[in-house]
Amino acid sequence: MHMADALLSPATGGLMTAVSAAFIGYAVKKIAGPGSGAAGNTTGAVLDEKKIPIMGVMGAFIFAGQMINFTIPGTGSSGHIGGGILLAALLGPFPALLTLASVLLIQCLFFADGGLLAYGCNVFNMGVTSCLLAYCFIFRPIIKKGIDRKRIILASVVSAAAGLQLGAFCVVLETLFSGVTELPFGAFVLLMQPIHLAIGIVEGLVTAAVLCYVHSARPELLDSSIGNTPIPAAVSLRKVLVTFIALTVIVGGGLSLFASVYPDGLEWSMEGVAGTAELEREGPVYETAGSVVETIAFMPDYGFAGDEEGSRLGTAAAGIVGSLITVILAGGIGLVIRLAGKRNAPIHSPRADA
Repeated sequence: MHMADALLSPATGGLMTAVSAAFIGYAVKKIAGPGSGAAGNTTGAVLDEKKIPIMGVMGAFIFAGQMINFTIPGTGSSGHIGGGILLAALLGPFPALLTLASVLLIQCLFFADGGLLAYGCNVFNMGVTSCLLAYCFIFRPIIKKGIDRKRIILASVVSAAAGLQLGAFCVVLETLFSGVTELPFGAFVLLMQPIHLAIGIVEGLVTAAVLCYVHSARPELLDSSIGNTPIPAAVSLRKVLVTFIALTVIVGGGLSLFASVYPDGLEWSMEGVAGTAELEREGPVYETAGSVVETIAFMPDYGFAGDEEGSRLGTAAAGIVGSLITVILAGGIGLVIRLAGKRNAPIHSPRADA
C-alpha cells in the first residue's frame, strides 16, 4: 500500500509529512523522556536495552516480509504484510512506529518503493493507524484479558484488518484532498476497502502465527509490551533473535523470488477505477522528489540498477542488503534514543529519601 508521489498534491503531501513527523517526534519524546525505562510505566514507551536488538532484527524481518506479495484468490490482486501490529506487540506502540518508519524510509530512498513526497502519508497509513490506533484500541484490550493462543489469534486478525482498513481509507481521503480526479471517491473506496480487508485478514493470520511462536518461546516479550515493563535481565533472547535473523535471510533472500506477480491492493484498485496503476503529475515538487530518490536509490524496484528485467539474483541481493540496512538504522535509532533517555533520567539523591 505504498503510495506514489503522483497520488498526492504537494499541499497534501506536505501536510501529511508534518503530521507524521509530529507523531514520530512524540514517539521519540515518550521513549527518551525521564522514567521511560522504569517498571510500571503506563505510557507504552518502555525501551530497555533488550528491546534495541529486537527493533533492528524485527525491522529487518518486516522489510523482508514486505517483499513477498501473496495472491488474493479470485481477485487478480495481491498484498503484503504491513507489520505494524506485529512490531507493536513485541516492542510497544512507540518503538514500533519508529521501526516501521525506518523500514519505509529505507524502501523509499534506497529501493524507490513509495514516493518521497508520499513518505508522510505512508508512515501515517501503515504506521500510525496500526501501531498507535489498532494496537492500542483493539489488540491490547483483547490481550490484556489473558494471553493465550486463541486471544493472540483473535487480537491479531481483528487489529490487523482494522488497521489496514483505516490505512486504506486514509489513502482514499488523501487522493480526494489532492484532487486526483482519475480516482473518484465513491468508486475508489468501493474497491480499496474490500480488497484490503482480505489482505488484512491474511496479515492477521501471519501475525498470529509469529506471535504464537514468540509466546511459546519467550512469553516475557509479549508480557513486557502489554504491561509496559522492561524484560527481566535474566531472560535470554538469543534463540528468538537467531530464529528471526534466519527467517529474514530465508524470506528476503529466497522466498522473495516467488512473490506474486499480481498488482497489490492499491494498484489493483487504481486499475479498476482509472484503468492504470501509474498516474503522472508534473511540477517542480514532483521533479525534485523524483530526482532525489533517483539519485539515492541504488537498487530501484528491488534489483540491480539498470536491470530492467529484474534478475532473481538482484531481488535476492536487495532482500539481504535492505534487511541489513534496516538492522543498522532501526537498531541505531533505538540505541541513540535509549542513551538519550538515560541522560535525561532524574538523578537519584540519597538526601531525597532522608
